[in-house]
Amino acid sequence: MEENNKDSVGAADSRRGGSSSSIAAIFIALAVIISSGILSYGFVYYKTSGDNDIKATGSASVDFESDLIVWRGNFSQEATTSRIAYEKIKNDADIVKDYLRKQGLSEGEIVFSSVDVTRTTEDRYNEEGNFIGSYYTGYKLTQSITVTSEKIDAVEEISRNISTLLESGVEFESWSPEYYKTDLDDVKMELIGRATENARERIDIMAAGTGAGVGRLKNSELGVIQITPRNSGTSSYTYDGAFDTSSRYKTATITVRLDYAVK
Repeated sequence: MEENNKDSVGAADSRRGGSSSSIAAIFIALAVIISSGILSYGFVYYKTSGDNDIKATGSASVDFESDLIVWRGNFSQEATTSRIAYEKIKNDADIVKDYLRKQGLSEGEIVFSSVDVTRTTEDRYNEEGNFIGSYYTGYKLTQSITVTSEKIDAVEEISRNISTLLESGVEFESWSPEYYKTDLDDVKMELIGRATENARERIDIMAAGTGAGVGRLKNSELGVIQITPRNSGTSSYTYDGAFDTSSRYKTATITVRLDYAVK
């Protein structure tokens, strides 16, 4: 009787042991599946993370020559009456216009401003040297002139040699010429294209060196255009973009930043 009881207890223990082993096996299998899922998710997250990018900045520069010159100057006359002063400055304007026409400029390239009129004064002092007041002595008339032309060589020569006007009695004051490019937008488009191509080449080189693939373009940034005198270097750059007008020969520079995803 006791042996039968022992056999029954042993059989029960065997069944419990078998159940425990099965449950343990199930838990182990679940743990493996969950771990694999976590690892897979981590791999996918790494591959698609926003930090897993390739970024590069490209640059380009273009040298060009200005095709438009702007030259400014002014002249003035003084007289005791405004009528006399006006007659004098009108005569000066005719002399200036005739001189510029003889240098090969057309009337359409020459613009005279309106005449600016101011009253002139003279400070007076008594015998003791004390100031006793200012008195009107007459009128001063000033007129400005602007020359805008594609004849750069001719205007440069005119701006450097105004002795003819001075010898004619015209009190002429000349300013330094300004230089512009009429098709500057075309220069800018070429510049952007070159800088973008340069940035993409750098992206490809970095990707090839690391064995990565280049995915979609995520972001691009265009820097400011710097227009500086040729051979002036980066010392002429400004934060918001330089725009030189003092030099006939210039250099335009720009940077482009590209950000690509890795695949």
